[in-house]
Amino acid sequence: MKNNKNTEAFLSYEPYSLEQKEKERKILPLLNELTQSHDVACLKYSKILKALNYNSNVGFSSISEIPFLPVRLFKEYKLASIADEDVIKVLTSSGTTSQSVSKIYLDRDTASYQTKALVSIMKSYLGNKRLPMLIVDHPNVIKDRTSFSARGAGILGLMNFGHHATYLLNNEMEIDLDVLNEFLAKYPNEPIFIFGFTFMIWQYLYKPMKEKNIAFDIPQGILAHSGGWKKLQVEAIDNDSFKKNITELTGIESIHNFYGMVEQVGGIYMECEAGYLHAPIFSEIIIRNPNNWSVLPTGEEGIIQVISILPHSYPGHSLLTEDLGRVIGIDDCTCGRKGKYFLVAGRIPLAEARGCSDTHASEV
Repeated sequence: MKNNKNTEAFLSYEPYSLEQKEKERKILPLLNELTQSHDVACLKYSKILKALNYNSNVGFSSISEIPFLPVRLFKEYKLASIADEDVIKVLTSSGTTSQSVSKIYLDRDTASYQTKALVSIMKSYLGNKRLPMLIVDHPNVIKDRTSFSARGAGILGLMNFGHHATYLLNNEMEIDLDVLNEFLAKYPNEPIFIFGFTFMIWQYLYKPMKEKNIAFDIPQGILAHSGGWKKLQVEAIDNDSFKKNITELTGIESIHNFYGMVEQVGGIYMECEAGYLHAPIFSEIIIRNPNNWSVLPTGEEGIIQVISILPHSYPGHSLLTEDLGRVIGIDDCTCGRKGKYFLVAGRIPLAEARGCSDTHASEV
């Protein structure tokens, strides 16, 4: 696509370095070019734009004008802007056995952009040095390197930031205490990167160790986790209580939730030290009124729209999610990161559970 060089250049920026107005000014041309390119390359997307009276000769004057696709469309249709022979990887969303799943088709450029974006974001939290890594999952989840579930893609993507990646669970989803103790003995008194999906950390790490009255101390640990909260909410566990309980069990104080989806993998929204999710410079969120799709002001809750300059191989640059959220502020978070920061309130009523945690919990 014609804005490849512009996208590459933009990925060299620090991920939270631009104030909101400057960020919007810089990414709007890239989003206009993506819309035009996907209009040409993806017939189904072109038909949708035609129904919306899209004029490819007239660019949009603001990010909020970029047409959005309901994220559910990727469950129903093959939406790709590349030839089959250019597909190097197919990502699938989380879903129970009774649900259809999204399929996202990546070429080399898009896969590269997503990796670079993820590296840029994670460096802001982990630093430039790769850390010894614990994964709260089992190794078979990434056995097929050409076709990944959202869960496998998340693990493989974040393994770039660790070394000696070690899985804590066996294939029966039981924690291997010998593996854990051996790992901690090997890396005493140094930072350790831990990753897992929210429900799985709670169900397969926290609960078994709590029941057995086993605790361990990783004061320099950095825990990143993601996934649906639906099953934990049934147990009255919210983000604050999750952090409190995990810290008491493990000594880990640096705990960061993040929001993301396979339909826009790479451009994740990490939780900062102040407890808010942040939009990096190559991604954006808009909160929509579900009654008339107007843009809601800061502080009001509505449906989350996610925007990204990364999807070049499929028309996923502007998507309407099935999640509720609200913008908390812009450019003034106490953590120092610029741009919008926000909170996710949960799924819209009657929406399918689709987070890696929620769908795994449903199957269990």
